[in-house]
Amino acid sequence: MRIALASPQLPSNIAESLYWLEKLTKEAAASEAEIVCFPESFIPGYPFGQHTGDERTPIQLQLALDKACIVAAENKIALILPMDWYEGNELLNVAFVINQHGKVLGYQAKTQLDPTEDNIWIAGNQRRLFEINGVKFGIVICHEGFRYPESVRWAARQGAPLVFHPHAGGSNEKGTLLKEWGSMDNPYYEKAMMMRALENTIYFASANYGMKYPDSASSIIAPDGTVMAHGIYGLTGIVVADLDLSKATGLLAKRFKPETFYT
Repeated sequence: MRIALASPQLPSNIAESLYWLEKLTKEAAASEAEIVCFPESFIPGYPFGQHTGDERTPIQLQLALDKACIVAAENKIALILPMDWYEGNELLNVAFVINQHGKVLGYQAKTQLDPTEDNIWIAGNQRRLFEINGVKFGIVICHEGFRYPESVRWAARQGAPLVFHPHAGGSNEKGTLLKEWGSMDNPYYEKAMMMRALENTIYFASANYGMKYPDSASSIIAPDGTVMAHGIYGLTGIVVADLDLSKATGLLAKRFKPETFYT
């Protein structure tokens, strides 16, 4: 399977989100990727303080999802589309899966919120797998994949050779422009990506925004922990890699003995 990760600019409203959605989806489709994954809370954009509730109404979010379905169908590519989403009166941080025909297959809600997010979203309470073109995969969102490795291991133990990890880390306002992927001077996030793949013997595909000062690059990690492809710090674009799914055996995940750790 060929997959793509999108690294758009951090949008400030839904219109900007949809602009980058269409542009980068077309690029991913042109590369012959079967799936493209966008960063966390891509519609309307992760709320680093610049968004208001007026940009997150149920009607606006539904219209944006409808547009994304059209983009997927027109480009014949599946989308992993992180959004804010209402279930009743509760606002969730989710990642929708839309197949190449524009059909919504469902979503994974973020079940482990960062403490700074408790006043933004309600945590989800269920994990699930999805399937595109015969390939099963899980989705873990930002904080989950970095600090709750159990979320990735769950998917691997359910038979998923691939886990997508939309996240949001960095700033356009201040910070240090990273120079070398995985450097000892970088934040720990890229090392965590390597571990999520290596400790489960699966592929791990992590998508971040193309911010000026990112905490990490969008990256695709092989089951042995090696970096297959990554984005360029501070730039927008896509990252593409071909996955040999026979190498994603899930061996280490399957050898886990939960009975010795949990009661």
